[in-house]
Amino acid sequence: MSVRTIPLRQVPGDSLVHRLWAGTKLVVVFVLGAMTWVLPSWPALGMVAAVVVITAIIAGIPLGAIPRPPWWFWGLIIAGGLLNVMFGPAALIVYLRAVTLGLVLVASSILVIWTTPMADIAPAIATLMRPLRVFRLPVDEWAVAIALCLRGMPMLIDELRMLRAAHRLRPSAPPRSGHPAAEMGVLDMITAAMSSALRRSSEMAEAITARGGTGRLAAYPSRPGRADAVVLVVVGVACAAAITLTILL
Repeated sequence: MSVRTIPLRQVPGDSLVHRLWAGTKLVVVFVLGAMTWVLPSWPALGMVAAVVVITAIIAGIPLGAIPRPPWWFWGLIIAGGLLNVMFGPAALIVYLRAVTLGLVLVASSILVIWTTPMADIAPAIATLMRPLRVFRLPVDEWAVAIALCLRGMPMLIDELRMLRAAHRLRPSAPPRSGHPAAEMGVLDMITAAMSSALRRSSEMAEAITARGGTGRLAAYPSRPGRADAVVLVVVGVACAAAITLTILL
């Protein structure tokens, strides 16, 4: 993806959004996503988009941090729209609504990553899933696995970009010369990235074991505060308003 900055990293800041509990942000994203998924109306999508934009402004997210998809991404969206035009205006409206839903959900998820330290994700997930302990489910292990996946995604993107840059620097050769530079393709880069990811995961496992195991990752004493309650109430009122507008319209 042709972007100047990596979108899956925390943007430093000390705003109200940054100080919110990580669990509150996850709950808000889940509620907004569930509402727009069950009720994908324009009022609901507009409300979620407004929440994302206002939150990004409050958090002070710079324009340079916004990812810039390549041209073929927008080309596929336009091609899909032209294809749905053949089936009538109703199909085009449904298609545009689905595309908007996907973009809004991705934007809200990235916004959480922009404003939340990765170290706070595992404790928040463990706290939110605490009721599942009644069924003797491995809540802490699930929380750590999710947090490590989120932490490893930017590293994997960095690895793919590094491999792609290294491949471009290799000497060019005719397609049928048998030179390794001419034969390396996408599958080779993915294989090399997976090999590097396995090596890094082994090193990360040793580091986690040396620091006391996975239990320490999910035991950070962070809890919601008064601001989190206010945010949840505001989001609940906004969701109710969006649902009411959808029913009335």
